[in-house]
Amino acid sequence: MSVVKINVLTVPAEMRAELEKRFASRAGMVESADGFEWFELLRPVEGTERYLVYTRWRSEEDFQKWQQGEAFRRGHAQAAQAAEASGNQGPGNQGQGHGHGHGHGQGPAASGSELWSFEVAESTGPKA
Repeated sequence: MSVVKINVLTVPAEMRAELEKRFASRAGMVESADGFEWFELLRPVEGTERYLVYTRWRSEEDFQKWQQGEAFRRGHAQAAQAAEASGNQGPGNQGQGHGHGHGHGQGPAASGSELWSFEVAESTGPKA
């Protein structure tokens, strides 16, 4: 049964372009993970500063393996280093990196994040 992980990132307006640029520069990092099925970065259009980072996985185990793997650690370690260098390593930013840092010397693009988890109960798509 597929699982969906949605990382909810609170991103101030002045950091939106930077967040999107950072995700674009990491394109391809998750796609090669075993069990990966889908990724989308969803931009808010009205009334919120919250971006949604949607990933779909074949199983919870596949997600956990990716999260504990080298590509995940490498991307998030770069973020932590950038946050530390910019002085943004305070509460709520420690060890985070999804969309943060990525070696640009500006620290986190998001001011907070939370992870939502779902199992796919029903799904449909275009008919072939």
